[in-house]
Amino acid sequence: MLELNNVTKKYQVIPAVNRVSFTIKPSEIVGYLGPNGAGKSTTIKMLAGLLEPTEGKILFDGKNIRKDLYAYKKRIGYVPENAEIYPHLSGYDYLLMVGRLRQIPEKILKNRIKQLLEFFKLSVEMDLAISSYSKGMIQKVLIASALLHDPEVLLLDEPLSGLDVTTSLVIKDLLKMLAEDGKIIMYSSHILEVVEKICSRAIIIHNGRIVADDSVENLRNLMKLPSLEEIFNQLVVQEDTTAQARGIIAAIRS
Repeated sequence: MLELNNVTKKYQVIPAVNRVSFTIKPSEIVGYLGPNGAGKSTTIKMLAGLLEPTEGKILFDGKNIRKDLYAYKKRIGYVPENAEIYPHLSGYDYLLMVGRLRQIPEKILKNRIKQLLEFFKLSVEMDLAISSYSKGMIQKVLIASALLHDPEVLLLDEPLSGLDVTTSLVIKDLLKMLAEDGKIIMYSSHILEVVEKICSRAIIIHNGRIVADDSVENLRNLMKLPSLEEIFNQLVVQEDTTAQARGIIAAIRS
């Protein structure tokens, strides 16, 4: 299991994440929702071992991940919200570098890379510099790099950003299959419809604190609302969004 126990992350004295606790079990796809600045990406970065909690612990299989961060990182795959990737490398060379860092045997690695690039329809561009890639193409490379070593844990921060409709559908089906294989999947997104369709559970964070944590179905029943979007709006959105939309239209037509 992947566990957060009273985890807080402060920048200066301001908590971006404030005493957050939850557990993700194998075969769960947990949607992590919240408005901009709520603490989603900060949580994911702590889970990925990129940030150290100011307070609290993150446990994997009952062990604090900070005790042996190297061993923990070998077991996770991470897709960041913002692509941080070497633009001078080709897609193939980037995945080759990642695979070698993951210590995947060379013959297996090269075959796996070619298959992934073929499935993601990047075979033609595989030897071109990543600097020439579109946003969607870069996202495909990032997803391929996260999957390359068949990790036990997947941490996904806006993974469908920039992807075409067909690839998005493939990723949704892929995540469901990986969950069935016992993977632990954390899926952070602004796209509520996707979370509603693929996640077995939803955690909603607001101002650094969890305001809801339950199955989507239970949240619907408890809130007596038909969709996750309406639940999110009731728990988190403080503004009258319809009035704001009317205001924008009035502004551009004045």
